[in-house]
Amino acid sequence: MTQKYGYIRVSSKDQNLWRQIDAMTAQGICEENIFTDKITGGTFVRPGYEALLKIIKKEDILFIHGIDRLGRNYDEIIENWHVINRKIEADIVVLDMPLLDTRVNKNGLTGKFLSDIVLQILSYFAQLEKEKINQRQREGIAAAKKRGVKFGRPKKKIDMKYFQQITSDWRSKKITCEEATEMLDISRAHFYKIVKMYNL
Repeated sequence: MTQKYGYIRVSSKDQNLWRQIDAMTAQGICEENIFTDKITGGTFVRPGYEALLKIIKKEDILFIHGIDRLGRNYDEIIENWHVINRKIEADIVVLDMPLLDTRVNKNGLTGKFLSDIVLQILSYFAQLEKEKINQRQREGIAAAKKRGVKFGRPKKKIDMKYFQQITSDWRSKKITCEEATEMLDISRAHFYKIVKMYNL
């Protein structure tokens, strides 16, 4: 029996999936058949996508909202499209691009030819957009640094008297390293670094 699946991806954990989920449920896809990832499109090593590949089979239908939701790496988009459509022999429907619907003219040479051309063009622009985003980020960071903006977490001020007291308790085994770092609100690596730096 043919199953409908949906694949949804956003690039970061603070982005929500609801717009894409609504688009999938509108196609009659049940929630347990919707696979999601919150990860960059530059890689296909994704838990949701890998789980999808293990379950999708011949004559099933995979829905994605846009080709850039599948990925943003030109070669890997083409490769994974062919794995699903030609190796597994499942159909793919790109909701925002009706020309990319492998159910249409699936046995016709012209249909396959047109789909391949559209796929290659959209995959190219998906990667191009990713490269533009990365370039804008690099330029923005460089411009901010030029103006004295500092990136990363601010350095935590350490009360050395309190630190020495905690270290003394740790050395005498009154507290564990985990308890010491928790009391100081610093990482284990930072704790050992200060201990070594000041020979405590």
